[in-house]
Amino acid sequence: MRTLVLSVLVASFLSLAGCNTVKGVGQDLQKAGSAIEGAAKP
Repeated sequence: MRTLVLSVLVASFLSLAGCNTVKGVGQDLQKAGSAIEGAAKP
């Protein structure tokens, strides 16, 4: 259980460090949503 919690914390830290800010996370999610939406349209 301890390893799982540590793994989740490390993954969260790395994802936030990659974006630098919460705003960056929002922008990344928006781009991912746009890509999925574009792929879903005929």
